[in-house]
Amino acid sequence: MFRERAKRVLLSSAKETTEKIKKVVDEGNYYGAQQMYKSFSARYTGAERYLDALNILQSGACLQLENGQVTCGAELAVLFVEALVKGKFPYDDDIVDRIRKIYKKFPRIPVPQHLDLADDDDMQRLQEALGAAKTRVDGCSSFLKAAIRWSIEFGAHRNGSPELHDMLAEYIYSESPEVDMTRVSYHFVRGKNPKKFASTLVNFMGKCYPGEDDLAIARAVLMYLSLGNLRDANTLLDEVKKQVQSREVEFPRTELMQLTNYLLQTLQRDALPLFNMLRQRYKSSIDKEPVFNEFLDEIAEKFYGVQRRNPMQGMFGDIFKMMAG
Repeated sequence: MFRERAKRVLLSSAKETTEKIKKVVDEGNYYGAQQMYKSFSARYTGAERYLDALNILQSGACLQLENGQVTCGAELAVLFVEALVKGKFPYDDDIVDRIRKIYKKFPRIPVPQHLDLADDDDMQRLQEALGAAKTRVDGCSSFLKAAIRWSIEFGAHRNGSPELHDMLAEYIYSESPEVDMTRVSYHFVRGKNPKKFASTLVNFMGKCYPGEDDLAIARAVLMYLSLGNLRDANTLLDEVKKQVQSREVEFPRTELMQLTNYLLQTLQRDALPLFNMLRQRYKSSIDKEPVFNEFLDEIAEKFYGVQRRNPMQGMFGDIFKMMAG
């Protein structure tokens, strides 16, 4: 008991500690500063001074990221979340704001364009840029996924904080050299900004390969519906249709889009026979992506109480969730 009290007394204030380490950062000794951030935060955590540990780790993560030290900053950001868990901090707006401040420090650097890939120097630049982009996305993803898990455990929605899902979706989309719209959509539908999601989809439609646009829209709508969220599914599709007009992007006129429109109308009333007819009529379009059938099974269960007869039917959804991370 006496030893524990002594540990608490001997530790300096978090402000003094952060100022001390900042001088090391300002000298350019990022590795040395990193070890100090980790060591001091561990001491504060061990002394159950969790708020001081949070202050040190937040300061360190932001400072390292500001100096382009993404790997170091991401490591401290993850430790920040671990301190939230150890200190059993409840989910609230103040903590989300602190997470957002760290998130905003993650760099946003466009990959160089119009390079001559036959030139060795340009090829080297491109490879380095792609590697740096992957490091940024992996680091930010690790941080925000940990924060989402904390939010689930300590009081947010059962799917995790919508704000954190939106942050992760936006960063993955803006910074990934090769965008995985499945991962992006997974997080956006668990967020609370369908209009921002629509804007992202329209941007994607302007640069994707032919035939990917209707799949992306249908996937997004079905994901919302599989969560029982008819309101945001309608908002998303309406917003996409509105935005394509102002951005000179063509809305796909395909059977998959017909199905999506009819499905949204059908789910507004008790019309299970019509729902089943749509599945049969558009089977070839649905089969373009195996997980679509899984989504439709979940939608039938959510909206019409249809129980799955085959326990293996959830297999594709489980695989999909693992892919989405």
